[in-house]
Amino acid sequence: MQLHRLVETSREVTATSSRTAKTTLVATLLAEAEPQEAGLVAAYLAGVLPQRRTGIGWRTLSAERPAAAARPTLEVAQVDRRIQELADLAGSGSSGRRRELLRTLYADLTDAEQRYVTGLLSGELRQGASDGVLLAAIAQAADVPAADVRRAVMLAGFTAPVAQAALTDGAAGLARISLEPGRPLRPMLAGSAPDVPAALDGTPVRLDRKLDGIRIQAHKVGEDVRLFTRSLEEVTERLPEVVELVAALPHDTVVLDGEVIALAADGRPEPFQVTGSRTASAGSPEALRASTPLTTFFFDLLHLDGEDLLDLPLAQRFSRLADLVPPDALVPSMVTDDTEEAQRFFAETVEAGHEGVVVKRLDAPYAAGRRGAGWVKVKPRHTLDLVVLAVERGSGRRRDWLSNIHLGARDPDTGGFVMLGKTFKGMTDETLRWQTERFRELATDDDGWVVTVRPEQVVEIAFDGVQRSSRYPGGVALRFARVLRYRDDKSADEADTIADVRALRG
Repeated sequence: MQLHRLVETSREVTATSSRTAKTTLVATLLAEAEPQEAGLVAAYLAGVLPQRRTGIGWRTLSAERPAAAARPTLEVAQVDRRIQELADLAGSGSSGRRRELLRTLYADLTDAEQRYVTGLLSGELRQGASDGVLLAAIAQAADVPAADVRRAVMLAGFTAPVAQAALTDGAAGLARISLEPGRPLRPMLAGSAPDVPAALDGTPVRLDRKLDGIRIQAHKVGEDVRLFTRSLEEVTERLPEVVELVAALPHDTVVLDGEVIALAADGRPEPFQVTGSRTASAGSPEALRASTPLTTFFFDLLHLDGEDLLDLPLAQRFSRLADLVPPDALVPSMVTDDTEEAQRFFAETVEAGHEGVVVKRLDAPYAAGRRGAGWVKVKPRHTLDLVVLAVERGSGRRRDWLSNIHLGARDPDTGGFVMLGKTFKGMTDETLRWQTERFRELATDDDGWVVTVRPEQVVEIAFDGVQRSSRYPGGVALRFARVLRYRDDKSADEADTIADVRALRG
């Protein structure tokens, strides 16, 4: 398949807001692909490079490009081979050789293809082919049940091999995909509820303490232990204490789901970035342990000695987990059907400095990759009234709107504002249309990408926490900030202050 056909479909998918139309467009393209290239086409549609890391940074990508080719000539497989050649470069002189190969590749691409490949290489491709659309399209193109595709993707971890199997051998190909210890699978996700009573249904449930750490999936195969994050990145070498814990389990094959977190001497959690920086660090096991000790808590068991446990009820999986790991490696939890008892557990958890609770149905199987009623998280919602300092032009389907807003807290000492971060989360199309008009009225500068505005518009922001940050001048940033509403009833001098924000760090 020629790359330009994929780029054309990507443009059409981006241009439509209809999920059904998106699915049909993607399914049509997948059906046109040769079976051996279906996985690669699916990966590109998902905005993912099979190589994951190429050694190409933004500085290289932003350098002047050669003139675009007049007509398309490259096939998707040819582009993949040339990107693989870039990724394989190492050692002395590799940077210069990489730039040379990249220029050669770009010279063979049309203008539209150059833009598309830049999005792939930078990881910033926004084309509207969401995970849900892509999985539905695979099912449509291969004429297989969508549920079978979703389960196969859960087990394989990534979409590309599932597309390859489905379009090569249909339902039989999907049936051959199974949980494979040593290979990460997609983690189960939780829905959300505004409070504990809303998450209960009158039947017994398990409440797990919700930790603000790093989700890990631990695989043991014989003497080999591998650890993966929620995004399926391998972090085995960075977590020696977890490796030691899992390696000591008296079983040949084990797959566990859990969390690692840095705790202070009093048992309260350290700020999220303390845990995050540790899991991003490299070094000797001794140095890593000494820098920031981590505590491991497991909350699910997915496989044990050749037996897949995904379809067992949670109550059975947790019972077997409790028999497997040391008691202090089990997430603190309780089982109850009493609202007041559940509320007390929630309050005690929050008082201890943790995020909240995850309410889990005892009969729920492990259904990865989808937020549903099986697991429901409850957290106290933090909100702030902040001021918009600037706004960025959108991309993809938001390309005609002003989208990503820069958020500032008031600084009473200077009379100015301190930037805390950016967000485009929580915005409806109506909100985007309104804010595009509003911020054009307030614009004071425009560099073609970022529009600086008069600091007058107040916005109510929900967020999950406050963390230290060297990126922003106030030394703090908001985690998972999202727009609740614009506050025309408040003026900028009524916005929350930087001191208010810092106080939330605890």
